[in-house]
Amino acid sequence: MEESSKLDRIIEARMKLKARFEDKMKNTPSMADERPQGYGETNRHGMPQVPVGQTLTTKWPVLDLGYQPNVTLDRWRLYVDGEVENPVVLKWEDFMALPQTEDTSDFHCVTTWSKLDMSWVGVRLLDIAALVQPKETATHLMCYGYDTYTTNVSLEEALKPDVLLAHTVYGEPLPKEHGGPVRMITPQLYAWKGAKWIKRIEFLSKNKRGFWEERGYSNTAYPWRNDRYS
Repeated sequence: MEESSKLDRIIEARMKLKARFEDKMKNTPSMADERPQGYGETNRHGMPQVPVGQTLTTKWPVLDLGYQPNVTLDRWRLYVDGEVENPVVLKWEDFMALPQTEDTSDFHCVTTWSKLDMSWVGVRLLDIAALVQPKETATHLMCYGYDTYTTNVSLEEALKPDVLLAHTVYGEPLPKEHGGPVRMITPQLYAWKGAKWIKRIEFLSKNKRGFWEERGYSNTAYPWRNDRYS
């Protein structure tokens, strides 16, 4: 009964968050541009399936900082804090008790390759946000990986329904080399905005640059604008 009540609260908070950020999400470049740059069929968001400057691949290249942490499920923790009403620390069983979402989306790497129709299972960032209830002052996230990686994402992008903390890909546990046990995916942004081996999500009251953003990459990372570098 307690778990059911908790899920009901998350669903209610999710609806309020969606209403609060709905206009901002609709006005993001990946949703609102009249002529998004790219080619191919129209995807489910109304943009060309392949963004400008990208080449399709069936492979899934491995990119990281040169270190792949071995994070076992019993040791894994997700810290969610910052500009929120209810900061939490989630163990694996807590994370898996949250609403689970299955989704198929595309993966666009800034190094110019795109992999289409990837099948994921995970927890929507929207549902994580609903659990902790961002304050009115919250505008961005900083995501931290167990490998010390960081990246920033605006809330209007992070709360889109296809942004997942994914633990499963193609029906199998997410491999370590691709960020397992859990990584964030950001289908409407370049993939560096999705931290691998995710450890912490900090809600911020103003934008702050992450690892690649401090090294000249774009703060916003819109694939259909060729928005790779600042």
